[in-house]
Amino acid sequence: MPTLKTKIKEYREKYSMKQTDLAELVGVRRETIVHLENGKYNPSLKLAIDIAKIFDVSVEELFKFED
Repeated sequence: MPTLKTKIKEYREKYSMKQTDLAELVGVRRETIVHLENGKYNPSLKLAIDIAKIFDVSVEELFKFED
């Protein structure tokens, strides 16, 4: 079963952004960002797009399925 890998933490740190800051920008709780970064939660398409827009990257750049 493929696992969803994300670069959210990498981009968040690049922009000196806290998990709370990102959560507020996309309208979710900080815990959601924690779970996304730890691979314990698969985002909705809307959330994935919203996060990608914050960092001005494509969804494919931010999220990738790996075996």
